Amino acid sequence: MPTAALLTVPSPATQAGRLLAVGAAERAGLSAPDLRDLAAGVPDGDLLVLAPSLLPASALADLLTWRDRPVFVVADMTDLDDFGPLEDAVPPAPAYAMGDLDRGDAYRNCTPDESLPRIRAAGRTPLTVTEGLTWLLQCPDVLERNACTMTVGSRLRRANGSLDARTPALWISNGTGRDGRERRGAAKVGWCWAGNRHTWLGIASAAGRIAL
Repeated sequence: MPTAALLTVPSPATQAGRLLAVGAAERAGLSAPDLRDLAAGVPDGDLLVLAPSLLPASALADLLTWRDRPVFVVADMTDLDDFGPLEDAVPPAPAYAMGDLDRGDAYRNCTPDESLPRIRAAGRTPLTVTEGLTWLLQCPDVLERNACTMTVGSRLRRANGSLDARTPALWISNGTGRDGRERRGAAKVGWCWAGNRHTWLGIASAAGRIAL
């Protein structure tokens, strides 16, 4: 298990540097000074996030590597960017900060449907897939073999208003199926059913979001 230090986000200035280094700021249409100005408003210990309105989840995933391997989106999730935030996970601004992130290990072997009410009752908010990817960039140790996480704050809403049963998740590929053997050990954006349990997937949450 990673120590708390490994899951603590770096300084806001370091976070800005990493976003610049991978090309996230450029892809979002932000200059380096603009991003650094935003980072200056991030409280120490909080995560700096660029909302999907600036940087869609698929575009962010394309920019990231994990342990020197490209992060990828599973082949059957071509609609990743159609997954929008739940009502309590809406970005408060195009750039914002998140505090007290938790990988959600306590919710392993609990379904998203079971866990979400508990997260809300604790006064917390579920992470979206964009937030999970941003945390992965800043804290690579948030993923480890047999201890990964779901980002259930992102859901796909059907035309009739009901929710698609898939919940996005971040984990490590075993190189099976359509992932391909060459991707064994790479970080991936996939999905799990909202009613299924997984002993190796937590459900990520945070204390809240503040606009920058």
